[in-house]
Amino acid sequence: MRIAILIFDKLTALDAIGPYEVLSRVPGAEVTFVAKEAGPKRTDTGFLQITADASIDELTDPEIVLVPGGEGNRPLIADEEVLDWLRAVHETSKWTTSVCTGSLVLAAAGILDGLEATSHWAYLDRLAEGGAIPVERRVVEQGKVITAAGVSAGIDMALTLVARETHDDVAKAIQLGIEYDPEPPFDAGSPDKAPPQLVELIRNLETQGEAAAAS
Repeated sequence: MRIAILIFDKLTALDAIGPYEVLSRVPGAEVTFVAKEAGPKRTDTGFLQITADASIDELTDPEIVLVPGGEGNRPLIADEEVLDWLRAVHETSKWTTSVCTGSLVLAAAGILDGLEATSHWAYLDRLAEGGAIPVERRVVEQGKVITAAGVSAGIDMALTLVARETHDDVAKAIQLGIEYDPEPPFDAGSPDKAPPQLVELIRNLETQGEAAAAS
């Protein structure tokens, strides 16, 4: 099973690494971090570096493709080389997936046209602009397309994907192996649960990040 995780400078680390931790444990899986150009990519905090071992030109037929989020994927929305690659691999993939704002890139490639999809809650309106039908769920399945909500939801998506591709027991075994049994200290993980002032704070921070990425 050839799995391509698309990375880029200023990606959100957990968007890629969370699913990687799950998918890399599938028997027979071969996970490759790919990018427009091979080499190191630094995450959005600037503190962590992940290496793309192959360019997108070198991996043209992955069975699973995953696009993570992060402010650095905004240029990809207008990058026809990357979008053409996504369109091409989607033609033959078994699964095309995204985490967080990675769905904005899939939408830009036309992959989400008319499909229900999700993203980080602060960017759901952007999905509608890209032709998708935004829904507020952690994981959304539409045929072979699976999108995940913000950051940590990528782990849920990857476990869902493993269950679909193999068997529920394989996904359960991986979940147990990584001890994914969340008990967060606060019940503030969604805009429906968090205090309004925190929701506004995060919206403002995301808006500032968008402005910085565009400048």
